[in-house]
Amino acid sequence: MPKEIQKGQKPKAQIGIFGGSGFYDLLSGIKEYEIKTPYGKPSDKIAVGEYEGISVAFLPRHGKKHQYPPHKIPYKANLYAFKQLGIEKIIGPCAAGSLRAEIKPGSFVICDQFFDRTNGRDDTFFNGPKACPSKCETFGAVAHISSAEPYCSQLRNLAYNSCKKLKITVHPNGTVVVINGPRFSTKSESRFFQGQGWEVINMTQYPECILARELEMCYVNISLITDYDAGLVGSQKIKPVTTAEVIKVFQENNEKVKKLIFEMIRQISFEKKCDCQKALDGAMMG
Repeated sequence: MPKEIQKGQKPKAQIGIFGGSGFYDLLSGIKEYEIKTPYGKPSDKIAVGEYEGISVAFLPRHGKKHQYPPHKIPYKANLYAFKQLGIEKIIGPCAAGSLRAEIKPGSFVICDQFFDRTNGRDDTFFNGPKACPSKCETFGAVAHISSAEPYCSQLRNLAYNSCKKLKITVHPNGTVVVINGPRFSTKSESRFFQGQGWEVINMTQYPECILARELEMCYVNISLITDYDAGLVGSQKIKPVTTAEVIKVFQENNEKVKKLIFEMIRQISFEKKCDCQKALDGAMMG
């Protein structure tokens, strides 16, 4: 039976992965836990195990049965649960569409920027007095964190170099435009996004990555390109994206992303050398 986390009885993990049960076969000592947070329950039970002596936690962001559409994912509960476990580094693979002919299905993009086009999502822990869980309880409940570089540069470099080592086709940077979903884009919208010079389109990167930053956890996105988005200019023979095609290519990518994640875990450093883990320094108001 899953264990519910009680005060003083929390398991500990160093790395958090947004991914499902397909990863568990490479871990030892796996236990699943139900975790309560001030923001409700996460998307599902969190599996905690070890890989080469490093404790790793896995959480399917949509739930094991894919019961949460992108705009209904409990992002704050998911990220805060990882924080409760002591996680410092988060790897966030996701399915994504390509807005560029040269970024082909089956390849990976290590995004360095996002552009938020979502609406109505609860996207901050800083909602006023007694409303947030971190340093604001001491220093005030308003913070304006920098989002200039939203993804961890160290984890991005590690992800890119690991892809190259494993001979995975990878693009070292790119901007992901995040749409609300659950519908896919119209051709007109897709052409607009391409016209802005963006590379990748997805439905879950916001507010996931920025909530990690508010909790001072390092976060890296690995966009798994499953399709060309609708209306790719100059590509009349490319069919609009379908759910079936997304699932097919994502499953084909699954083995590659598993190898990548475990290669990253073997090399990951826990030295506090990046800005992610001091994101609140100088950001507090009041």
